[in-house]
Amino acid sequence: MYQVIQIYGNDEPWWFFDDWEKDIIEEAEFDTLEEAEDLFLELNKKLAIDFEETKCKNPYLVAFWNQGDMIFCEDCDEDLQAFRGLMLLKDYKKLNMEENITNEAVNYSGKAKCCQRYSQSSRGN
Repeated sequence: MYQVIQIYGNDEPWWFFDDWEKDIIEEAEFDTLEEAEDLFLELNKKLAIDFEETKCKNPYLVAFWNQGDMIFCEDCDEDLQAFRGLMLLKDYKKLNMEENITNEAVNYSGKAKCCQRYSQSSRGN
């Protein structure tokens, strides 16, 4: 199954930290990549209008944000940039673009979350 997922939080959609699912705010499921891609493209167009900034790490993992929209991080004890993420996944895993013809998926979960990556020097904006 394919999922088109929107997330909202202080992580861009390509991180796939252990607890990334807690940030899901909307989700739709499809049997085919074509059906999922239709909704993904529609939402991508709409979100690009609603947000000032956009960054893609993969055609199916897109972050949207407005400068100054912040979320307080209790672990860091500071405000962090808020992101709306749009994702097209297969079985809740990132689509492997090198093998996209066969629609294989790669699991990126398991990366340890560390708030230190939000320092200005490591942000990579």
